[in-house]
Amino acid sequence: MLKRRIVIYRKQHWFFTMRMEKSPGLMQRLMQGSLVTQIMIGLIAGIALAWFSKEGAHSVSLLGTLFVSALKAVAPLLVMVLVISSIANHQHGSKTSIRPIVILYLLSTFCAAVVAVVFSHLLPQTLTLSDANQQIVPPSGILEVLNGLLMSMVANPFDALMHANYIGILVWAIGLGFAFRHSSDTTRTFLNDASNAVTSLVRLVIRFAPLGIFGLVASILATTGFSALWDYAHLLGLLLGCMLLMALVFNPLLVYWKIRRNPYPLVFTCLRESGVTAFFTRSSAANIPVNMALAKKLGLDEDTYSVSIPVGANISMAGASITITVLTLAAVNTLGIQVDVSTAILLSLVASICACGASGVAGGSLLLIPVACNMFGIPNEVAMQVVAVGFIIGVLQDSAETALNSSADILFTAAACMADQRQEEQQRA
Repeated sequence: MLKRRIVIYRKQHWFFTMRMEKSPGLMQRLMQGSLVTQIMIGLIAGIALAWFSKEGAHSVSLLGTLFVSALKAVAPLLVMVLVISSIANHQHGSKTSIRPIVILYLLSTFCAAVVAVVFSHLLPQTLTLSDANQQIVPPSGILEVLNGLLMSMVANPFDALMHANYIGILVWAIGLGFAFRHSSDTTRTFLNDASNAVTSLVRLVIRFAPLGIFGLVASILATTGFSALWDYAHLLGLLLGCMLLMALVFNPLLVYWKIRRNPYPLVFTCLRESGVTAFFTRSSAANIPVNMALAKKLGLDEDTYSVSIPVGANISMAGASITITVLTLAAVNTLGIQVDVSTAILLSLVASICACGASGVAGGSLLLIPVACNMFGIPNEVAMQVVAVGFIIGVLQDSAETALNSSADILFTAAACMADQRQEEQQRA
């Protein structure tokens, strides 16, 4: 009888051991599961919690705050280490695609301003202007914006890291990267190991995106309820419509121009895996680690994307260009100012320059609206009322703008890398 119990016990032990070996644990399943699926679950759960319990939604806001803070904390270090390591370990003679990517960034930003001008003319918007927010001081003109960018470039590197000044970080990282190219093999190996270590930390942070987005969505819906957006639904609809056109029509056209095949599988991948996260974090800088991870998943050249994605977070600003143009022309229409073709083209150029400088100005694209308004002689007091309107609709406007900007960074990087691969295949054939 005792022997029989021992045999049964051994069989049970063997069965449960084999089952544990075959089925991964909960943590392993979470780490290996589809991040996009988990994010969508977090999104739906956040909406449901805000709908049924506002108190419960406010209580989980800490999850969203922690996630965004962690991304913002690790992103500057990641950019600095990756760019230094990429340039220092770059092999002489190997090809990168930085120049065509930058051209795509700038073309997209200018094209977005033109789209905004055209549709603002077809669907003119007016504003109900109220008291201006006098506490916010915008830049006085393009020269001040450019001056701010130049000062950011020569900022102290430690200060740039502490305050997430990505322009300063990029300048120092590029300079140090070229300097380290003349260092010993041991030093370059250390830089590569440091890059891998920081990248591992970033992957860990990104895996908590579903929890972070759950907290962000629940707290935002519980706080705003989107009720304030209804009065400006027509203006918000124009903004979002222009951004959708850029994301689904004009950006794919630019990608097709580079890769000469159907661009939409790549476009939808970038929107799904980069744009969704950027929509809720509302920070192109915080989304840099997400784009880096997607670039690696797509098998892109690390020497290229480790530089192009941080650069794109500063100059790929199609969404900001749309925001500046649409709100400026809304103010122009409200005041009854006539706009001719040449002025519209000049506005597109000014909006593009301002958009590229948005990352160097506290407050982002909204605070650069007065710069564009100065073209039409609109007083700063009136321009600041337009900025105040922008803050009212900023819940969705800023989210959609960031999603367009950040997803375009990885989209154009992937397009340029794929174009290079196609050329190499043609040369071998």
